[in-house]
Amino acid sequence: MDLVLVHPEIPHNTGCAARLSAATGLRLHLVDPLGFSLEDRYLKRAGLDYWPLADIVRHANWAALETFLEPESPRPFSERLRLFSARGGRSLFEVSFEPDDILAFGSESKGLPAELLEACPDRRVYVPIRAGVRSLNLANVVCLGAYTALVSSGVPLPNNEGHYDPDARGSSPQGPTDAVRGASACDPC
Repeated sequence: MDLVLVHPEIPHNTGCAARLSAATGLRLHLVDPLGFSLEDRYLKRAGLDYWPLADIVRHANWAALETFLEPESPRPFSERLRLFSARGGRSLFEVSFEPDDILAFGSESKGLPAELLEACPDRRVYVPIRAGVRSLNLANVVCLGAYTALVSSGVPLPNNEGHYDPDARGSSPQGPTDAVRGASACDPC
């Protein structure tokens, strides 16, 4: 299972998603353009000292992401997509997720690109919220979506039994710039 942030704008939300990647072992993909620099102090702070534990790949665009992920499963890329949107689709709690699903989340101000949502309308997923509330915070939706998808798909959750045993990699001075691999797109774009 993979997490994808398409054109994220707020560094704190991306830092929280990176920390979730470290906590769950799910790979996080960032699709350019990013609305911040990988040197941003709020990005680094939100990820704390977990950057060395996160698997993060940056892609120049959606096509590069698709090229990267397509060969990783016998299922077609489009059938693995779960497009999180505040506008339409199926409730997160009614979707049957698969272990090789790709959970995609859009930017904080615009969501996922309209052409992507229109191309795959049956892949839309939403989190139920009360009328009059526009949307939830991106970091919250990524976390809720990831754990719900893991449980629904039968992927075992990490089992730490409530204990904290520091990982030696966490003491590394590594930050976001060191942790993110992939595209050498402009920073910020």
